[in-house]
Amino acid sequence: MSISRHYVLAAGGTGGHLIPAFALGQELLHRGHHVALITDERGAKIPGAPEKMATHILPAGRITKSPASWLPGVKAIAEGRLMARRLYDSFEPSAVIGFGGYPAFPALLGAFAENVPTIIHEQNAVLGRVNRFTARQVNAIATAYPDILRLSPRYQDKVHLVGNPVREEVLALRDQPYPPMSADGIFRVLVTGGSQGATILSEVVPDGLARLPLNLRRRLQVTQQCRAEDIETVRQAYAAHEIPAELATYLPDLPDRMGWSHLVIARAGASTIAELTCAGRPAILVPLPSATDNHQSYNVKEMVQAGGARAIAQTQFTPVELAKQIQKIALEPGALENAAKAAKSCGRPQAVSDLADLVESFGKAPIMHTIKPKHDTASAFAPSPALAKDTAL
Repeated sequence: MSISRHYVLAAGGTGGHLIPAFALGQELLHRGHHVALITDERGAKIPGAPEKMATHILPAGRITKSPASWLPGVKAIAEGRLMARRLYDSFEPSAVIGFGGYPAFPALLGAFAENVPTIIHEQNAVLGRVNRFTARQVNAIATAYPDILRLSPRYQDKVHLVGNPVREEVLALRDQPYPPMSADGIFRVLVTGGSQGATILSEVVPDGLARLPLNLRRRLQVTQQCRAEDIETVRQAYAAHEIPAELATYLPDLPDRMGWSHLVIARAGASTIAELTCAGRPAILVPLPSATDNHQSYNVKEMVQAGGARAIAQTQFTPVELAKQIQKIALEPGALENAAKAAKSCGRPQAVSDLADLVESFGKAPIMHTIKPKHDTASAFAPSPALAKDTAL
């Protein structure tokens, strides 16, 4: 018999932090638990949150190298910590799970103060700043890669390799075969720069595809996600090269697109790589050089070493180099299929289930009643009507 508990997930306002949080939230809801999310205003706008997961917005102080950020940053963190403690007093979480990003910091500090068990999940191959700050005090550290930079060896006894949770629609692709590709069949290429798009892909990919040999170029069918400010320029470039391309600023059916693609050209965000390896799709990856601690350059290593992807540094990402790398993988018989198998070998499809098992292994006594009425938290810590999808937890 399953026992219902309350859990709080805390994640920063980017898709990279929130997508795995949403996946875990959905899994915990499926298991009969109650789940709340702590994030910031940006995070509250990211689509994909489970309908029955209440969303709470906390101040997320950001302390940078500039002294001007120190005082307001500390004040915001202290305010967020107090608000989190008030929520925990009424919600009585069995555990708080942090997924990185600044909004997770005050949520975890509040959990430490209330002696609530804590777990952090690191999506990237480099331990993020908030996770580094809290690693010593948390009960468990869940990782997406076997080797994590900036993770102190003294914490190894509480590290659990689970992988990076992905959407159910992506998990379903794992049971589908790699799309067949004959010598003269359509060659489907998917180009995506993540939730925000990537201008460098818009600038390089059309011209790179145009440099492919004629017999390969004529077989192309491209789907590309672009920034709004880039899309018309990209459309004109493909038209000039006579390459059929479908362009959009957002691809709500991205898992379906990935399912029929033969090759993906993308950034190297943790969620992107997790989806590629779960689905088993070969890729050419261009790490974002400005990513914190250059973590995208480390994210690609496992997939590249297995043979499932090729990585091109942005400084070397030119139309000529892109065309050269595509030819190496697309013109050699069986190379794409072998790369797809190699990518799939890196996938961890049980990530969300394993993470949920880990979460359930920590925690206070089962919750046997609903929210206590002893505090009026509605005025101190209430989600807006538009964001609180299920306030009667």
